[in-house]
Amino acid sequence: MVFFDQESFIEQYRLSQTLRGLESQKEFYIEEIEKNEITIELLETDSSALEKFAREKYYMKKDNEEVFVIIDD
Repeated sequence: MVFFDQESFIEQYRLSQTLRGLESQKEFYIEEIEKNEITIELLETDSSALEKFAREKYYMKKDNEEVFVIIDD
């Protein structure tokens, strides 16, 4: 005789699959946080890296320059 309630095998399997998915997401976000911490440390200590980051990410420029953005499809 099998009972289907909140402790059933099907529910336990579904919950374990959800747990595995969440654990993989956790690992991804931990790696992203570590990458961002390294980037922040570099940008706080190296002014040339900060300038390069601002130019590439936010298209900032000096007063006597023009910036052309080329988008590759």
